[in-house]
Amino acid sequence: MDKTKRTDIFSHAKKWTLEAGELIRSKINDPLIIETKSNPKDLVTELDKEVESFLAAKIKETFPDHLLLSEEGYGDDIESLAGTVWIVDPIDGTMNFVKQKRNFAISIGIFHQGIGEIGLVYDCMAENLYVGLKDEGAYKNEQKLPSLADTLELEDAILGFNHYWLYENEIIDETITKQLVKKVLGTRTYGSAALKLAFIAEGIVDGYLAMNLAPWDIAGGMVIANEVGAVSTNLAGEPINMLTRESSLTCHPAIQQEIINNYLKKGLK
Repeated sequence: MDKTKRTDIFSHAKKWTLEAGELIRSKINDPLIIETKSNPKDLVTELDKEVESFLAAKIKETFPDHLLLSEEGYGDDIESLAGTVWIVDPIDGTMNFVKQKRNFAISIGIFHQGIGEIGLVYDCMAENLYVGLKDEGAYKNEQKLPSLADTLELEDAILGFNHYWLYENEIIDETITKQLVKKVLGTRTYGSAALKLAFIAEGIVDGYLAMNLAPWDIAGGMVIANEVGAVSTNLAGEPINMLTRESSLTCHPAIQQEIINNYLKKGLK
């Protein structure tokens, strides 16, 4: 995608994201209609659906040849990332939205021919907009974020991941991830994959282990993190499949191979 086209798409995406954030803020204290999806902890509200419907309508009206991969049912039936594909999560961190009314984000990743060109993560309650533009860097509220430092020791790293990594699961031997926790400086859990990835770009955390997440959970934040020099793979160090659920690692490149080779590959089931 050339810069002129990217800039045009981004200008629309930014405007719609900010408008969607205003919609959420205006209804944050309204009574919620809450449903569950895959399990009792997988929540969805009417506002999730309303925000996705708003974004889907804008995308289809303005860019009718673009495709949409999204969480709440307004997307297309997509079998490849050919062309331009918007990967959208209207509210990433719905449990935080329901229980805390903060610590959630609108997440949009725009891919062209399989390459992440634009990423937006909007913490609309704090009014922090994180942006990543292919080969143009990452930004927080229009301030450019610095590239990651050249070096980092795993002992000095803070990793984002949740407690599911630390008890018996179908993906990895939890005794191995417990060893990783002992090795790093610390761990953090925020309840929103999009925000964790944006925090890598901001330098708040140094990596994020995502367990069995959908493309819309990570697409926007991954583009942003990659623009400051972070690297993203599945747990075996291979490219992430952005069309299906997968576990992944996004982190500072200096600690990537140590995490993958000394911990993840040893623990994978």
